[in-house]
Amino acid sequence: MPDPIRGIDILVKVNTGSEASPVWTTVGGQRGLTLNRTADTLDNTSKTDNLTLAGWKSQLSGLREWSIDCDGLLVDSDSALDLLETAWENGDYVQVQVARTGKTYQGNAYITDLSVDAPHDDMATVSCSLVGAGVLAEV
Repeated sequence: MPDPIRGIDILVKVNTGSEASPVWTTVGGQRGLTLNRTADTLDNTSKTDNLTLAGWKSQLSGLREWSIDCDGLLVDSDSALDLLETAWENGDYVQVQVARTGKTYQGNAYITDLSVDAPHDDMATVSCSLVGAGVLAEV
């Protein structure tokens, strides 16, 4: 059986360099990460389709989309978080990677949520939601 992959080994990184010379910086304090990949379906059922005559719908794959939800501890001097905050303020996209040993996905994304939680009796945390702006490719 192949070795299972630990969640701790999968990281979100953002490009803190330029598009021409990327510098992939890990977002500090990470705890949770969800990479969502979904696709629309298109109903192409017709009255005369053999599947329909047998009582079944027919579907085709439609447009695809991806998003990332992540959270973690709020840490000082986190250049990746600073870049996310600036991109959110300016409405800019960020270049993002989801990286693990042997496989990395990369794409451009817009930040749809960037929240800080600072309870009086626990650690301060940050959560972020990003929605893909185009292809999420394996690099």
